[in-house]
Amino acid sequence: MPYPQPPWTLQGYAIQTLQLVNIDRVRHLIPSELEIFSVWPGKTLGSVYLSNYGSGSVLEYSELVVAPAVVSYQGKFGGWVSHIYVDNADSVAGGREIWGLPKELAEFTWEQGERVTVRQGNQKLCSLNYNRQNLALRSHLGASGFSAMGNDLLIFPTKFESLLGLIGSKLEVPAESPFSKIGFGQPFLTVRCEQMRLRVDAPKVVGQRKIEVSSR
Repeated sequence: MPYPQPPWTLQGYAIQTLQLVNIDRVRHLIPSELEIFSVWPGKTLGSVYLSNYGSGSVLEYSELVVAPAVVSYQGKFGGWVSHIYVDNADSVAGGREIWGLPKELAEFTWEQGERVTVRQGNQKLCSLNYNRQNLALRSHLGASGFSAMGNDLLIFPTKFESLLGLIGSKLEVPAESPFSKIGFGQPFLTVRCEQMRLRVDAPKVVGQRKIEVSSR
């Protein structure tokens, strides 16, 4: 196989935004078996995650993860990934065949640590302007993600260690972007992760789904 088997250990840096998202705008992106977690009446928590994994990683690549909602299933909570882009074909294959993630290829431009732009050919997917990190604390955190493969609902745990710091950012999602209809506003919180070490474990089947869902 062209990709490593799980767990994947990745090292590098990342920026993650948090935004309030209207639940009725993203319900169609998520299997009906998953309950959308409401953090405010009619609102859930959405996220855009941009990362660059370099030396010491099982694969080296950049990644854009779009998570339009926090969801739950049988007492388990995690993010649902509706769109995900990388610049490494082996990562695309592994993401699809191991985790059931809808990975696609895209091009990433990182500009002097202050801006990142993601494109597919002539189509701009998004760009993020962000401030440099001044203050940071070393943290150990864990989270889970949901995905689906065929009729199986999957959950996979992630653990990471990183220097975490709060920064300012401005997200731009053009109208022609495949995920523009999610309605991401400006982030109310942006975290920058430096000296990050991330571990993504193999998924486990937690249930079955009955219908296909749109990825756009």
